[in-house]
Amino acid sequence: MELIPAIDLKDGRCVRLFKGDFAAETVYSNDPAEILARYRAFGARRIHVVDLDGAKDGTQANRDAIVKFAGDRSLKLQVGGGLRSLERVKALLDTGVERAVIGSVAINSPDVVISWLSDVDPTRIVLALDVRLDDSGLPMLTTHGWQQTSSVNLWALVERYMRSGIAHVLCTDVARDGALTGPNFELYADAVRRFPELQWQASGGVATARDLIALRECGVAAVISGKALLENKISPEELRPFLPNASSPVSM
Repeated sequence: MELIPAIDLKDGRCVRLFKGDFAAETVYSNDPAEILARYRAFGARRIHVVDLDGAKDGTQANRDAIVKFAGDRSLKLQVGGGLRSLERVKALLDTGVERAVIGSVAINSPDVVISWLSDVDPTRIVLALDVRLDDSGLPMLTTHGWQQTSSVNLWALVERYMRSGIAHVLCTDVARDGALTGPNFELYADAVRRFPELQWQASGGVATARDLIALRECGVAAVISGKALLENKISPEELRPFLPNASSPVSM
């Protein structure tokens, strides 16, 4: 299992939201490039970048920073936020970004996204399927930067994509995101059990090295973590087994 550090961009700064609430924002750096360099020093091979402005309203306010990040060939990027057209997806991938992360449009217009996959290598697409559990525990999908909850559940939508050639699915339990309360292990174990052929990425709630170990045991391919790394909740030694390029101890 690979740990993929996260950088969330809002107004050109590195921030984290609490449970997806745009009004509950913590700023960690006014220079996201510093955070990128820090993650590289950890031994990360791949970085997850979210344009929160794009996720919220479809703008590309952070595009210049993302293009600059993509120029660092020592790291691979997967980038999401505001990718609501095939043209934007292609333009992003043309900058050198490894994978485009598709969220709201993948939920609201699955037939459209499936049609894109005849023009774009499906292995370069990550479906970002963010969920809130309903009263029965069913994972219901959210859209537009987690501001809206749809009537579609996670399992039904993933089934719809299974013949499209998609390989990577990122699932975030919004109630856990930024809360440092531990991941929803049951959700990810169920996801791997239902769709073992997919490369599942878990996101939301990671706080300790024990969380990383437990997620690995769930069978996910990768875990996305931001706040726990930004706040030094996990030691360098504990991170090393999950970072492909961490060949020697690093300093925080």
